[in-house]
Amino acid sequence: MYFVAVADVRSFTRAADQVGVTQPTLSRALRSLEDELGAPLINRGAVVTLTPAGEAVLPLAQRMIADSDMVRSTVAEMVGLRSGRVRVGATPSLCIGVLADVLRVFHARHPEIAVELAEDGSQPLETSLVRNELDVALVIVPPDGVDPALHSAPLLRERLSVASPRGRRPLTPRGSISVAELAKHDLVMVRRGYDLREVTLRAYAVAGVTPRIAVEGGQMDAVLRMVEAGTGVAVVPDLVFSGRPRLRRTVLNPALHRTVALARRADIAPTPAVIAFADTLLEHMSDTSATLREGTSDVQVLHRHRSGRELLG
Repeated sequence: MYFVAVADVRSFTRAADQVGVTQPTLSRALRSLEDELGAPLINRGAVVTLTPAGEAVLPLAQRMIADSDMVRSTVAEMVGLRSGRVRVGATPSLCIGVLADVLRVFHARHPEIAVELAEDGSQPLETSLVRNELDVALVIVPPDGVDPALHSAPLLRERLSVASPRGRRPLTPRGSISVAELAKHDLVMVRRGYDLREVTLRAYAVAGVTPRIAVEGGQMDAVLRMVEAGTGVAVVPDLVFSGRPRLRRTVLNPALHRTVALARRADIAPTPAVIAFADTLLEHMSDTSATLREGTSDVQVLHRHRSGRELLG
């Protein structure tokens, strides 16, 4: 910076004033730079001129200053949420039941932040987080916990119920059903790799019955559409029933639950954009908690964090 200032004004005194240091300080800094490079950069005569080495170094030094200014500007824009990116992952049911509204509000607040969404099962999402292909993800906490390389914060505990077409006869007259009774009905199953599949199959195994799978391999939205069409029934999270009047909810007895957490890689600090996303998510969870208390869904909001920064650890 000192060298470029002298080259611009061709005066040590004016250059020192321009950069806000004393002339001796500027002179010593330039001498140190010349000693380090092994060649003089400035002819110190009555008229200050650049040596051939100085002429060669000047455009490089100017480019370095420009790059430094760009870095500062870019960081300032990211901190001010005027630019940036958030890579978010979620399971299909959470995309339907939680994330759609969160991303709508987040985009309205921060339209210049690019959002990349990955929809997948919890296991692939954890792998993507570990590989730094995602910033955060809503994942289902497995019995043995999430990957130790990840930091996770539980958000909600939700019940799994049986979805059946509303236009058909109820599965049972009492509004609840056991897994043994469920085994008498055709089942529509999500594809392999989804925690919902593993939870469902484990419940059948515990009950000592075998599922009658009519169709398997679909995403959540496809599964729900097949249930609405009467292809079979499905075990799904309570949150997906919202806005689906063609589906009937039947409670499992004994109840099945799962825990949803927000996860990120533990050794990478969250960016301001990621923190802003977590803030929006927390607000939505608070609103969801109030709505669920008025409804019939068995979904318990678990977070006790006051801010996205605190949630992300």
